[in-house]
Amino acid sequence: MEPLPTPCPADRIPDATGLEAFEAACKEAKEQRVVFIAVEEVGGPGPRWTVKADALTAPQHTIDPAAYNAVREAVLRLIRSHEIRPDSSAGPVTFDLHDVEGEVRARELAAALHAALYGDLQPLTRAVPPTT
Repeated sequence: MEPLPTPCPADRIPDATGLEAFEAACKEAKEQRVVFIAVEEVGGPGPRWTVKADALTAPQHTIDPAAYNAVREAVLRLIRSHEIRPDSSAGPVTFDLHDVEGEVRARELAAALHAALYGDLQPLTRAVPPTT
């Protein structure tokens, strides 16, 4: 597997559907000491996806408090708009966005989340605009 860039663009986000794929993506993130990011197809009506991130694979990495707050607020907006399930989690170390409709949107959210965890909030702001 080729090393993941940090932050990782949408087209490079690993598909961790199935135990083998999940374990391989997680192992690669641990070996590279980068924040784990992946999408996973789950059952349901139509193609539904989960976005997963875990900072434990990058023990030297610190998530900026402002970035964490921005991620948390974005997750709350996604929950309120019913784009993800209420049991989705917003850290502080692991992040799971459940029931995203479609792979393209899941990858967009995953790339935005990964960028935010590395301090670049612009993709997150584009993917989940603040409410006015």
